[in-house]
Amino acid sequence: MPPSVPSLPRRVARILRTSLFAQVAVALVLGIVVGKLWPGFASDLQPLGDGFIRLIKTIISPLVFCVVVVGIAKAGDLKAFGRIGLKALIWFEVASTLALLIGLLAANVVQPGSGMNVDPSTLDASAVDAKTGGGALPSTTEFIVNAIPTSFIGAFAENALLQVLILACLVGAALLHLGHTKVPQVLPAIEQAQEIIFAVVGFIMRLAPIAVFGAMAVLIGNYGLGVIETYAKLIILCYAAAALFIALLAIALKLLTGLSLWKFLRYIREEMLLALGTASTESVMPRVMQKLRKAGARDDAVGLVLPTGYSFNLDGASLYLSIGTLFIAQAVGVDLTLGQQVTVILVLMLTSKGMAGIPGSAFLALSATASSLGAIPAGAVALLLGVDRIMDSMRVVTNLLGNCVAVFAVSRWEGALDLDKAKKVLDEGKAEPDPEEEVVEAVVPAQKTKETASGVS
Repeated sequence: MPPSVPSLPRRVARILRTSLFAQVAVALVLGIVVGKLWPGFASDLQPLGDGFIRLIKTIISPLVFCVVVVGIAKAGDLKAFGRIGLKALIWFEVASTLALLIGLLAANVVQPGSGMNVDPSTLDASAVDAKTGGGALPSTTEFIVNAIPTSFIGAFAENALLQVLILACLVGAALLHLGHTKVPQVLPAIEQAQEIIFAVVGFIMRLAPIAVFGAMAVLIGNYGLGVIETYAKLIILCYAAAALFIALLAIALKLLTGLSLWKFLRYIREEMLLALGTASTESVMPRVMQKLRKAGARDDAVGLVLPTGYSFNLDGASLYLSIGTLFIAQAVGVDLTLGQQVTVILVLMLTSKGMAGIPGSAFLALSATASSLGAIPAGAVALLLGVDRIMDSMRVVTNLLGNCVAVFAVSRWEGALDLDKAKKVLDEGKAEPDPEEEVVEAVVPAQKTKETASGVS
């Protein structure tokens, strides 16, 4: 007697039970529906997304520390680690500058703010201060000094990734210097701690659909869909420019490694959807690190390039900042000369670094750029307040893919990429199953056997 085929409802239920991608996708749709129909209730769901991101942030620093220390100790070559860091910084600077230039060119061609004829005196500049908390971006000197930890525990407590990276490099170098004979138990302990942290990530990720539901409901409830109509030209331009930049990333990845960006996108589809739903790349950083390691990138390259990219390689933000600056100028009727536009690029090359984790950093960077030009009223930055949250999806996707491509490119450049493994994993579209996933897969057939034995079709 041939085995019975599960009914459609049962197949759907099984997919929803075992597929994080399906769960997050459903949560995304439900969040949009709730935000549209009950905006007042949706606004109260903010803690769902915020709580999830807080949970993820608690494990990012210890995870980065463990991955970097293990990577340095296993590679056994501190000079190689230094070369990876230097090559990563070169890649970051080239990529982010290219993003700025693409944004500037797109804004000049399309002119998204032309014809708006906005009177800057009618704009509420205090709204920008409320968004940024009245703060300011650190200077280059302050940024460098702030990257140096003042205490071992403080770096982890403040979740300062650059400080944690410096500590990890020091500990990894010390392990190499002392050798396994003097401290034989330290490296295995750090490796075990790393596995524990990845297990914790698995537990937290079970809450991802709830976080996406809450974050999307709040977005639609607070901003609605009307803002898209008001800023349609600017939004379409930003997303089109991002699509062009991602296409260039795909070409660069193919030329340098032979890997397909689209296959990689399929490989991290769950993380990408979660990042879109929560408007945060930090929410997926631990899982992306894990998947990059499973896709053939060496631990030391993943541990250094990806976290550093979160501060130095914000390609999506760079696109948005260059387009946003010209949009503001066009909207208030200021015609920027070529020299002023070159100044925009130079200023944004500095202000776009180290923006991660600073509230309202995009507005701080825009305000600094406007002030440096002296031609754009500072209050005109308020023009972008209504559309900023809509741009998060563009920034998140571009930032995340830009940093992942950087990991593959730098790894290949340094000889720290297992190409055969990477191609195999990306062709299959998934990494080796996690222990928890194996348990789920083992339980489902057992349930089917039990159902068949009891005569349930």
